[in-house]
Amino acid sequence: MTLLRVARHRSRRWFILLGIVIVLGVAGAWVFLHVGTWLVIEDPLEPSPVAVVLSGGIPGRAREAADIYRTGNAQQIWITHPYDVTKELHEIGIDYLGETFYNQSVLLHLHVPVEKTRVLEPEIADTQDEVRVISQAARDAGIHRVIIVTSKVHTRRVHAIWKKMVGADPQLIVRYDRNDTFDAQHWWRQTYDALQVVREVLGLANVWSGFLVKHRGS
Repeated sequence: MTLLRVARHRSRRWFILLGIVIVLGVAGAWVFLHVGTWLVIEDPLEPSPVAVVLSGGIPGRAREAADIYRTGNAQQIWITHPYDVTKELHEIGIDYLGETFYNQSVLLHLHVPVEKTRVLEPEIADTQDEVRVISQAARDAGIHRVIIVTSKVHTRRVHAIWKKMVGADPQLIVRYDRNDTFDAQHWWRQTYDALQVVREVLGLANVWSGFLVKHRGS
């Protein structure tokens, strides 16, 4: 009887361990399949004094901001100023006008008056910098609602950073480029999409940790 009880006890332990492994496997598979759609969020569009084009994603983000302006949901469009290699390229005789120039060119081409655009300073290195610069500019201007235009996969992290660094005032509205090709439901099928997902998940982990990882130069 003693040996039988021992055998039964071991059998129960193995069944419990197997059950845990199965549950963890199913949970892991569910997370893997749904993380792409989880990363993409968007707020209802409401009129705001300003829409801001985050760096990257030329020309889609600027084009989306122009649409928001033309529908009367923003009175101005701001553009963040990322650090780039314009100066270094000029020093070796290569002309590059910088991302801000091309974003402004997109806006002008889409009939946003130049006086309705503004390039924010100082230069930024990452989204954390962008949120700091945007929120400070908004507060200086007495603005209490800001629309930020970014890519689909970047929307949740923008929200998380804004909540962590700024809070509820100014209010944040996040919108994404309508023509963004990110495939949230099948993100693992394309290398570019997969790299974006990994980057955003790591970025969110950094936000939740209180920005333990700093960008170079911090």
